[in-house]
Amino acid sequence: MEEVLDIEKSFIIDGLQYVNWTPELLREAIRGGVNAIHVTIAYWENTQEALVNIETWSQRFLEWGELVVPVRVAADILAAQQAGKIGIILGFQNSSPIEDDLRKVEMMHERGVRIMQLSYNNQSLQATGCYEKSDSGITRYGREVIKEMNRVGMVIDMSHSAEESTVQAIEFSQRPIAITHANPSSFHEALRNKSDRVLRALSESGGMLGASLYPFHLHNGSDCSLEDFCNMIYETANLMGIDQIGIGSDLCLNWDYRTLEWMRSGKWAMTPDFGEGSASDRDWPKQPDWFSSNLDFRNVIVGLLQAGFNQTEVDKIMGENWLNFFEHAFRPQSDLDIASSAMSESCG
Repeated sequence: MEEVLDIEKSFIIDGLQYVNWTPELLREAIRGGVNAIHVTIAYWENTQEALVNIETWSQRFLEWGELVVPVRVAADILAAQQAGKIGIILGFQNSSPIEDDLRKVEMMHERGVRIMQLSYNNQSLQATGCYEKSDSGITRYGREVIKEMNRVGMVIDMSHSAEESTVQAIEFSQRPIAITHANPSSFHEALRNKSDRVLRALSESGGMLGASLYPFHLHNGSDCSLEDFCNMIYETANLMGIDQIGIGSDLCLNWDYRTLEWMRSGKWAMTPDFGEGSASDRDWPKQPDWFSSNLDFRNVIVGLLQAGFNQTEVDKIMGENWLNFFEHAFRPQSDLDIASSAMSESCG
């Protein structure tokens, strides 16, 4: 049995990864000290295709039960930690799986989906993606989807959405939203990164930002230094507050080029849409040397300490903030109303 890496016993939740999982890669994540991961199970899939992907994970929970457990409530993450396993949070990077049927929000929630982006780069039925030239904001249908996601306890994610749509989602949602994997645009002017205006609104509403380690979101790309990345998080904490920041690495592993084309272009384009890359990009971008796999969270922890955070603050960034956010975000609105009513009565 391989020895588990000592990373100062930090509690680690990754706000997003897109990995072609195998038992070996899961064991690697366990050795790296990871306690929970939000995994992408849809980009452009329709309802039926997304249900197939959910069923794939249902089978994995049975076959790989010694490694992973499904996360439906935040307590499942703590149970996974106690058992030495990884809690798996299912999420959509697009709203395509619910199509134009509001009832499918609850249907997907009942099947374990806990996070959904309202758009992925393009205009969706709910919101504008970050690659569109004009941003019309949240649509009429989008407002209804936000209400329904609030009701059932599904996190609204605006990582790939445009500015006005993101600000409006924060405004219209009665519960805090998340940007699970992005960085400040002041750090790198990628279309996917977020302005200070968005980050302030996110913070003031109690939302969460997951700092991304995907090369196209980093200053100097694959050559971004650990020091620059951790200093960026330090500056973002000064802007947003220490309790609103986590990690959303956007780590992509074990995929071939065909999957990269699917992620970028889906079924909406006849030729590859290279997005943040270029026509010469025929492979996934190279990760920074200091973060190439789930074994490298140790480096991020060390870098954050060197950037000026204390151990308590590092623990918040590495996982405790996500856990606190999920504690409320994954609970149905009715449960929160009951808790709030009981609190009022006890104070009365």
